[in-house]
Amino acid sequence: MRLPTLVTVVAATATLALAACAAPASPGSPSPSSAPTGSAAPSTAAPSGATDTFPLEVASALGTAVIEAEPTRVATWGWGSTEATLALGVYPVAVAEQSWTVGAGNLLPWVEEAYGDQPLPDVLTDADGGATFPYEEIIAADPDLILAPYSGLTQEQYDTLSAIAPTVAYPGAPWTTTWEETISITAQALGRSAAGDAVLAGIAGTLADMKAAHPEFEGKTVAGVWDGDGFVYVYTAADPRVGILEEVGLTVAPSVSALDTSGGGFFFELSYEQLDKLDADIVISYHGSEAEAAEFLTKPALQAIPAVKAGRVAQVTDPVAVSSVSPPTALTFNWDGGLPALVEKLSVAAGK
Repeated sequence: MRLPTLVTVVAATATLALAACAAPASPGSPSPSSAPTGSAAPSTAAPSGATDTFPLEVASALGTAVIEAEPTRVATWGWGSTEATLALGVYPVAVAEQSWTVGAGNLLPWVEEAYGDQPLPDVLTDADGGATFPYEEIIAADPDLILAPYSGLTQEQYDTLSAIAPTVAYPGAPWTTTWEETISITAQALGRSAAGDAVLAGIAGTLADMKAAHPEFEGKTVAGVWDGDGFVYVYTAADPRVGILEEVGLTVAPSVSALDTSGGGFFFELSYEQLDKLDADIVISYHGSEAEAAEFLTKPALQAIPAVKAGRVAQVTDPVAVSSVSPPTALTFNWDGGLPALVEKLSVAAGK
């Protein structure tokens, strides 16, 4: 955050960047006017309305939300839950801002497109990567459900939010919820499990088609990085922006696990002195601009990465594109400037 994406650790804002971002922004997202266009709708029709029985409970690492009746005023926080909610036929009344991607107060382009003629949501201020929470804004939005399954909520934040409305957090560690879990948890909380299954089936079909179209990915390994100047951020297999690539036929490089110092996190820092150990057939590099991307390819220190030296690099070069794949969300698997574009770049790199 995205992106992306890329949503890191030097400060809370950097954490969001690495996440996604969350996701996905600086190791982790441009303005809507510069965004690519394309369909983001799932390919499998989902049932409309809630099909599950209320009340229902949704457990998370921070507590269990008890949802008494079908939610009608949903607020979303973090990454991916806004898109999952929209894909399930519910329009959130408040959503977290993604300022790295589109600037403060603006909506991601695929989110704005999904609202169509519906009233647009309130945009919740997130000026410091989730380190603080805009409680007054969330109270003003009057939600009956708060969704944050892929986020960095603290226990204190979760407890405070739960006093406002039932709150759904992540099932394991912060910022490591898979894209599938983000959709299925959102569907469960909305009482729309059948719709969630349909959305996931549509995405599974999209990924299967991508894999079938790229047999050259078989046996190829990949590592995702963001240059931190003096070190690189390396995304672990726990991070959905990298893990999703295994669905299209690639494998996260074993060297990523061997070098991982995160203790189960979604990224770790690798010093320039160790870059020669990052052995992967393909490297994906994420950037905030074309100029930054060009510098990455020619920077002498980065030539120590074998794939960079060999030119086997797939680059994501602007904030919107980064966010759309950091990781993909329910509305970006088919988005032209997102995963489809990245897969084509990976194909080119795999052929070198």
